[in-house]
Amino acid sequence: MKIKSLTARPILDSRGQWTVEATITLKNGVRATASVPQGKSTGASEAVALPAIAVVRNINNIIGPKLRNKEFEDQAALDAFLNELDGTFTKKKLGANAILAASVAFLRATALAKDIPLWRLIRANSGITVSSYGALAHPRLFINVVNGGLHAGNNLDFQEYLIIPKCRTIKESVEVGVAMYRGLGEALAQAKGRGAKNLGDEGGYAPNFKDNLEPFHILRAVAKKLKLTKKVDFGMDAAATDIKKADSKRLRATYEKLIKQYGLIYIEDPFGEEDFLSFAALNMHFGKKVRIAGDDLMTTNVRRMERAHAEGSVNAVIIKPNQIGSVTETLDAVRTARKYGWAVIVSHRSGETNDSFVADFAYGVGADGLKLGAPARGERIAKYNRLLEIEQNGK
Repeated sequence: MKIKSLTARPILDSRGQWTVEATITLKNGVRATASVPQGKSTGASEAVALPAIAVVRNINNIIGPKLRNKEFEDQAALDAFLNELDGTFTKKKLGANAILAASVAFLRATALAKDIPLWRLIRANSGITVSSYGALAHPRLFINVVNGGLHAGNNLDFQEYLIIPKCRTIKESVEVGVAMYRGLGEALAQAKGRGAKNLGDEGGYAPNFKDNLEPFHILRAVAKKLKLTKKVDFGMDAAATDIKKADSKRLRATYEKLIKQYGLIYIEDPFGEEDFLSFAALNMHFGKKVRIAGDDLMTTNVRRMERAHAEGSVNAVIIKPNQIGSVTETLDAVRTARKYGWAVIVSHRSGETNDSFVADFAYGVGADGLKLGAPARGERIAKYNRLLEIEQNGK
């Protein structure tokens, strides 16, 4: 794949903040673009994301010229070149967002040049087989229907209240998710007024609640009313690193109550990003029936994953490409998780773009789940619609 040019421009993300879009053109005329999301709740160990103006400059003045007329055997060769060009472990020279934009654009151009779906090229690069999916032929949808923490201006300490449909197809999962989302909106408006339907960063409702448990109480009632109790599981992203005055004993007591009362099957970042031992204690006690997932704890970083595995901290991992900065390194993280027997949950970011790459990535690597926000707002809907397209057409 010989590259003719790589250029970049600033675009707006879903929070109205500047991010970057890169466009790559191959010598054979194939052209592809990729844009990079941004997180608000970020782990301290994430690769360095530079301001959009610096990223655009680095792509147009450094990366683009260095790639011009170069030919790469595969994705790994390109990503190795980009990382060597940066020369730092954290990608602080060029920016992880600059490297990821180039990396994903090249991958997408390669898929177009080969005339194969993007997810199929990802699967080929990852070595994942269809049998790795287990019982389902698709990732389960982790739908954030109530926003709190840094993603909203309400009084909830916890960041994401999730519904996780239990369905055989993506289409049915989306239908269940939409029904629950609409039903929740109606229930909140009736109980708290029309303003309760205002949205947070990821499209979930963001009113004030009586306490951190009330959202699940309402969700359970909605599921019962819609006769969907057997069609949905519940989960949450506590994002505990960002909870002020977080106390591990108090948090643990809350999680035990949530598991007992509402049957949670998934808890993400239940403790601070350096509290490997508290993660391990929770995992030891509940890990057989609850996915204890690390996001800020590991930041899609194999070194951090190795430590979490050694200490028995988790049984699931969040995978976010922009945390590590290239397609190849993201695939390395997925393979590491599979080696450890962990569930793989691919995730969007709170500051998203209309790029649907994570949908292809999750499907391609046989992820156990995909966090994609609520079924609202264009940047989230793009991921839903891409999954539906993959399921319907395989393209």
